[in-house]
Amino acid sequence: MGNLIHLLIDGALVSAGAVVGTPLRFFVGRLVGQRFGETFPWGTLIVNVSGCFMMGLAAAYAARHGLSGGSEFWLLLATGFLGSYTTVSSFALQTLALARDGESRAALGNIVLSVGLCLGSVALGFMAGGS
Repeated sequence: MGNLIHLLIDGALVSAGAVVGTPLRFFVGRLVGQRFGETFPWGTLIVNVSGCFMMGLAAAYAARHGLSGGSEFWLLLATGFLGSYTTVSSFALQTLALARDGESRAALGNIVLSVGLCLGSVALGFMAGGS
């Protein structure tokens, strides 16, 4: 029963972060798009870059204070808020961790595989959807 309660609390923390991150992504993306135009995805770029910066701050804070990926701080801010604000922030942090650990080939592989497979998957999904 204790594990279920912890799972529910963890899920509530992630959800609470997402409740803020999701609409913020929408509003920032919309405001930037209205300000600079929609011909280039400036809104998405700003969201992704700002989310990556915040993920870096969160990771530095967590490392400095000995917080794990299962800590309340991480679940609320990184997994919940930043996970819904942008998923590229997780990709960037994981790739940086590989590079910092001396795993430059794995970091490059993660970049190539993630971008290539994601673009390929969206293209396949688009074709499968009939367009």
